[in-house]
Amino acid sequence: MRVELKAVGAGAREAWEQAVATDPDALASQTPAWMDCVCASGHYEDATRVYETEDGHHLVLPLARRRLPRPVSAVSSMPFGWGSGGLVSSRGRVSVDDVAGVVADLAREPSLLIDVRPSPVAVHAWAPAVPDGAVRIPRMSQIVDLSGGFDKVWHAFSSTVRSNCRKAQRRGVSAERDDTGRLVSIFDRLYRTSVDRWARQQHEPRWLAHWRARHRDPPQKFQQVAERLGPACRVWVAWRGGEPIASVLVLTHGCHSTMWRSAMDKEAVRGTGATELLHQLTIEEACQSGHRFYHLGDSAPSSALARNKKGFGASDARYEGYRFERLPVTAFDRFVRTQAKKVIGFRD
Repeated sequence: MRVELKAVGAGAREAWEQAVATDPDALASQTPAWMDCVCASGHYEDATRVYETEDGHHLVLPLARRRLPRPVSAVSSMPFGWGSGGLVSSRGRVSVDDVAGVVADLAREPSLLIDVRPSPVAVHAWAPAVPDGAVRIPRMSQIVDLSGGFDKVWHAFSSTVRSNCRKAQRRGVSAERDDTGRLVSIFDRLYRTSVDRWARQQHEPRWLAHWRARHRDPPQKFQQVAERLGPACRVWVAWRGGEPIASVLVLTHGCHSTMWRSAMDKEAVRGTGATELLHQLTIEEACQSGHRFYHLGDSAPSSALARNKKGFGASDARYEGYRFERLPVTAFDRFVRTQAKKVIGFRD
């Protein structure tokens, strides 16, 4: 299907608002409010594109452009650390023909790199439409189907998860929820604690891990998301003995709840069931709100994290991200990362 580019950037807003209100697959990370959060970081500008199809519908591709000169710039849907992107449609759902028309237009875009990570619930339209020349990046997301209500979902939890949820209450774990931004600083404190743990797991110098985390996820990032999304950003914190030990950030839009980020003090959490309790409560709230899906985010297949998510009844959604490159940016990036890991491993 032929599509016509109608607007870019600020001019896309009206059609974009209409599309995300109509498309049942649209996630919080595909909304204009989310793009405002991305641009508030100071690293990106809104390059979202609106297309009109032959039958008069609008397709919107949220795009954030890195603030660099156009010939060397990169545009992403969405940037690393900012969740899923991909098309939304005023028709109600994106089709293979829609994707093919937009991809054909993107081939004429002069940017060095166009990186698209579609929503895992809309992947049916992407794989058949993307040409062979694109770089494909395999991904796996895990999603809990909430249809049938919480009682049904609860019985889909593994016996270990249900046991840990009950254990948390016996061991004095309490949970608090807020959608005003009041608990964001607590989440951020636990997030920085988690960075220490990730550094040890990756055999990475602590200073380097924290430098990367501050660059990717500065404290003001989480605060800006909470302020701009309002009630659509919910912070949950698990407490024990007056101390915060685990937290999750949950985003909501349409029929979707998305666990965007999680953090914990692993030593304090061990044996308490606090993380299981938080997910029980966030999933229960999603069911009560009439949401259809609870997104637990991407995981590496067969990893311990993937197995843990399966304990909540999550199904695997395998999909691909796509990169349209004018130079072999992805291959070069992989080479640099591999060499850096060898150097870090040698020094360790």
